[in-house]
Amino acid sequence: MITFESWNDMQDQIPDFPADSETKGALEVLRWAYDTYGDKLVYACSFGIEGIVLIDLIAQVKPDAEIVFLDTHYHFKETYETIDKVKARYPQLNIRMQQPEMTIEEQAAKFGPDLFATNPNKCCEIRKIIPLQKALAPSTAWISGLRREQSESRANTNYLNLDNRFQKIKVCPLIHWTWKEVWRYVTKHELDYNVLHDQGYPSIGCEPCTKPAFSMDDIRSGRWSGSGKTECGLHTTNP
Repeated sequence: MITFESWNDMQDQIPDFPADSETKGALEVLRWAYDTYGDKLVYACSFGIEGIVLIDLIAQVKPDAEIVFLDTHYHFKETYETIDKVKARYPQLNIRMQQPEMTIEEQAAKFGPDLFATNPNKCCEIRKIIPLQKALAPSTAWISGLRREQSESRANTNYLNLDNRFQKIKVCPLIHWTWKEVWRYVTKHELDYNVLHDQGYPSIGCEPCTKPAFSMDDIRSGRWSGSGKTECGLHTTNP
C-alpha cells in the first residue's frame, strides 16, 4: 500500500490513471483509492462546486463514504443550506461537521475580535488546519477537489500527492477538469449547488474572507482579498 511512510519506495506502484477517460481519470482514481484505503480514506469537502461533483462521483463508488466539513462557524448560510440538500440527496453518506476547539467568542477573548482580519493565518490555523489534522488522524489518505486550473500554486498537483503537512497521501481526482467541465457535469446531472456561485462567487470559504471574484481568469481572487493571502494552509505542501 502506498502510504506517507512508503511513498519514496513505491513510486513505481502509482497507477497510470487514464486522463482521457469520460471523467478524466476521476472515477478511476476514486475506485483505486477506495479499493486501496477503504475506511482509511476521508474526503475533506468545502461543498463548493468541485465538491458537488466529487460527492456525486464518490457516491457511485462508495455510497457510505466519510465526508468531513470544517465547520468554522463563519460560513455563509447558503453553504449550510447546500450541505442539507446534499444530505437529502445522498442519505447514506457519512457527513461529519468537524468543529474547532474554540468558539468564536473564546477565540476573540484570547486573540482579540475579528482575528480573521488581524491575523488571518492564525484564524485559519485554529478553525481549519487543526480541526482537519484531528479529522485526518485515523486516516491514511484524504481526498481533495484541487484542480490544476484553479491557481498557479495548484498547477502541478497530481492524482496522488505526498502531503507533508498532514503526513498523509492526498488524492486529487479532478486535476484535469476545467471550470466549464465542472459546470457541465453539474448541469447534466441536475445537482444541487451553492447558489452563491450564481452571484459571482466561484470560490466560497468563510463569509468574512470571501468576496466575489475580480476576474474569472483567477477564480480564487475573491478569497482574502487585499491581504496578500491566497491559501488557508490546508494545501501547503511544506508547513
